[in-house]
Amino acid sequence: MIRIGKISYWHVHAWDYTKQAGAHSDTEIVAVWDENQERGKEAADQQGVAFYASLDEMLAQDDIDAVIVDAPTYMHRDVMLKAAAAGKHIFTEKVLAPTLHEVNEILDAVDRNKVKLTVSLPRLNDGYTLAIRDILDQELLGQVTQVRVRLSHNGATAGWLPSSFYKLEDCLGGALIDLGCHPMYLTRLFLQQDVEEVKAEFGYVTGKEVEDNAVATLSTPSGAIGIVEAGFVNNFSPFSVEIHGTEGSILYGTPDEKLLIRTSRKEEYKDAWVELPVPGPRESAFEQWISHIQQDTTADENVAYAVELTKLMEAANQSAREHRGIRLSELQG
Repeated sequence: MIRIGKISYWHVHAWDYTKQAGAHSDTEIVAVWDENQERGKEAADQQGVAFYASLDEMLAQDDIDAVIVDAPTYMHRDVMLKAAAAGKHIFTEKVLAPTLHEVNEILDAVDRNKVKLTVSLPRLNDGYTLAIRDILDQELLGQVTQVRVRLSHNGATAGWLPSSFYKLEDCLGGALIDLGCHPMYLTRLFLQQDVEEVKAEFGYVTGKEVEDNAVATLSTPSGAIGIVEAGFVNNFSPFSVEIHGTEGSILYGTPDEKLLIRTSRKEEYKDAWVELPVPGPRESAFEQWISHIQQDTTADENVAYAVELTKLMEAANQSAREHRGIRLSELQG
């Protein structure tokens, strides 16, 4: 049994990961620490586990093997460095950290202390992503020229998103660094090449401290362009993916959850849009993390995309602040 200490219930998905740990036959939550002691004690009491007012004290316990990190984004570096130094395996909500420099510090600590790290990038494991990757691997679209991924909801306009998600000090951003993480890593994945430059535009529709409406464009050496869209101010905006190439296109979620293809590379897909089957998801990031701990393997692809995600987010936030394109080579690692 892998015994897990829960680091914070700040994030909206914190209880989701608690439920995953409870549902897994090989894991259990045994302790809680939270920067908000009242919230943490309530969560610990609800589960019948120990609450620690001191993170150092919780991490010093020999009967804790791993941690789930759902602390505010600005705390990720500090809590993960402590967890790694204590020899605890780490599962964390995205983003891994807000800057490339902090990410490299975390990765160095993880490697030095030989702990297993996995980041929650759940849409990498969804069926439509697996199907799209297969299509791209077959080069059915020819050379990819444009990728667009959009994810938006009405959390700010309908008032259901926690107020903590509008605090720049805690989150270090708004719609893009929270919800936009998913279209960001998917866009990077579907482009199938390095990104050279990022330009971002932020909107503040509801007048919050952080952006609630965001678009980022990603430039590549081949000329392919990625478009990332996210927002907290849209009632009926479906999650959608468009991928266009020199020989064909893929559409998903426009608006139905169907995967459509049209391409000159296959006769049966040439004259009309054809719906393709979408497989079920592969095991979740949490399940993958547990497997890595048990089998002494590493989440190489997951971590690589987590690093890329931080690079793109850091560049996007800098771009919005400075009103210019930011080359990834400018980032300080």
